[in-house]
Amino acid sequence: MGAGASDLVVEEAAVPGLGDMPELCAAEVLLRLGAPDICRLARLNRAFRSAGAADFVWEAKLPENYGYLMGFVDGGEDEQGGQGKRRSAVGKKDVYARLAKAVRFDDGKREFWLEKSTGMVCMALSSKALVITGIDDRRYWVHMPTTESRFHSVAYLQQIWWFEVVGETDFRFPAGTYSLYFRLRLGKPASKHSGGRRGCGTDKSNGSIHGWDRKPVRFQLSTSDGQNAVSQRYLDDEPGSWVLYHAGDFVASEHGRPVRLKFSMAQIDCTHTKGGLCVDSVLVYPKGVHTEEVVVRD
Repeated sequence: MGAGASDLVVEEAAVPGLGDMPELCAAEVLLRLGAPDICRLARLNRAFRSAGAADFVWEAKLPENYGYLMGFVDGGEDEQGGQGKRRSAVGKKDVYARLAKAVRFDDGKREFWLEKSTGMVCMALSSKALVITGIDDRRYWVHMPTTESRFHSVAYLQQIWWFEVVGETDFRFPAGTYSLYFRLRLGKPASKHSGGRRGCGTDKSNGSIHGWDRKPVRFQLSTSDGQNAVSQRYLDDEPGSWVLYHAGDFVASEHGRPVRLKFSMAQIDCTHTKGGLCVDSVLVYPKGVHTEEVVVRD
């Protein structure tokens, strides 16, 4: 009886646990997960930790044009350029981690980053990267520093008759469908020196916010390969809240060619003035991915 109990103990001790999982099996599990879950499982045991550092796991999570994207980090835009050797020596996990942080270019007026869970590219263009009618005349527009913008500055419209904001970008987006938004707010933002307090001019009754209920704003989006979107929307959301106004969607092909985007928002009915609007940025997200309230086109 004692020998039988001893045999039972030996058999129980021989049963393998999760920590005995081969590294390749752990890697097969990680290949089916997003980056945040890979990092969580890597803390579980040695097999997942080792697999979670493997280049082939992270390369599968990177967009196919990650070499082109890393060119912006290295200070160039040619993935075949002189920085290639140094880049190839960096582990793919480190490449993913770097691209998941904002990569600034165009003198800091534009940036892109990888959405952590999907590995798809997001982009932001500041108000200073846009062509805004009357922006150089302080009677109409002023650049306001604020903590409410990722670029720490927004363009604030005081009053104007002809309202038009135009922009474009030429970029190699990984294959997929993307949505383009204008990030807007009725009323002044909090300034850098206000301790987070809301700025003045957030109440329609004081006259600072006016003209947006008379005519809708027209949003347009076009691409170099013939895609187009047009929509109209009244800017009638609650003053004091940042809102993403959906201008349209576009599809980036699988051939890796650059996509030239042109986009605009305009309200050019000169029978009345418009004012009290903040223009922060233009955002490009993978379709269905966004972090703020979105206004879709009518």
